[in-house]
Formats: sequence, C-alpha cells, structure tokens
Amino acid sequence: MNKNAIALPSLKGDTKLPVILNRSELKELFAAPFLLKQRIVLTLIYSAGLRGQEVINLKLGDVDLERKTIHIRQSKYKKDRIVPLSEVMVVGLKKYLSAEHPHIWLFNGKDGGQYSVRGLSWVMREALKKTQIQKKVNLHSLRHSYATHLLEDGLNIVTVKDLLGHSEIGTTMIYLHVAQCERLTPHSPLDTLYGRR
Repeated sequence: MNKNAIALPSLKGDTKLPVILNRSELKELFAAPFLLKQRIVLTLIYSAGLRGQEVINLKLGDVDLERKTIHIRQSKYKKDRIVPLSEVMVVGLKKYLSAEHPHIWLFNGKDGGQYSVRGLSWVMREALKKTQIQKKVNLHSLRHSYATHLLEDGLNIVTVKDLLGHSEIGTTMIYLHVAQCERLTPHSPLDTLYGRR
C-alpha cells in the first residue's frame, strides 16, 4: 500500500454506496419534465441537497431570493439549517413564481395544499422515463449527487455535513467513497497568499 495514501473509513456491514448522477445526466433529467414546476422542483432538490420532506415543507417565506438562502425548518433531528440558493435557481424560481403564483407553500399540490413526497417521487420516475439514464436512481439520488459534487468541487466534508443537516460526520463520510476528488499538489500557503500558484 502506498505510504502516502489516505485510508478512507471502512463502511459498516453491507452498506451500499449511493448511486450518483453525473453532470450530463442531471442536465438531461432537469430538461425532461414538460411542466416548469416539475423542472424547478427536481432542480431545487439537487441544487440545495434537500430531502423530499424538506422540499414539500418549504413555505414561500423560507426562500430569500435576494439573500440567496433557503431556511429549512425542523427537519430530521428537529434542527433548522440555512443552505445557499444557487443564482441559477433564483432565476428559475422567479420564473416559476410569476407563472404559478403559489400560496403558503412553495410547491402546492393539486388541491392547493402541500405537495406530497409520493408526488415528487412520481415526477422523478416520469422524468427518468424521458431520459437515456440507465442507473437505478430515485428522488434521494439527487441529494447524494449534490453531496458528492460538492466534495468534488473541493468543499470540505464538515461543511458538506452541515449543509446536508447530518448529525454525525460518519453519515457524510460515505460520499468520500464515491467522490472523484483531485489531489492537490503539496505547496506552501505563502504561494497562495501572494498569488504565485
């Protein structure tokens, strides 16, 4: 074994690695639904790493388009958290809000009440049927892809843990087993301090 290699924490029992959609697959998926609302809801789940229950619980006041934040209230483990809202998502949400005029909930169901997780899962399944994606994925795969892509973009694991709302770092560690992270060349921080790298 390479003495410079970093050993990943071992997986407990018969833990399955999450299936991750690559960036091309995500673009294909987000373009698949005919309805704007369906495109927006799938894109939002990925863009903020939301659980299905979290996205249906979002109220209009939980999304701050100016500050580019989403306030997730009393999610799993009864914790609140704030996650960044993508600039691309702000544009999409503005278009959606002006077209749909939802009230109370960010995404209303057919009867004007809350959307359901079952409804979200149906949207995901129907969108997948219109794509060439062969992977066995579901709604939660969007959250797995979010976490993995953040790690691949260079974000540290502790920040990813907080963004996901995990109570234990061990839960987040599984994404290190699927992320394709580039190793940085060893360097002195003095070089980056003066922009010499």
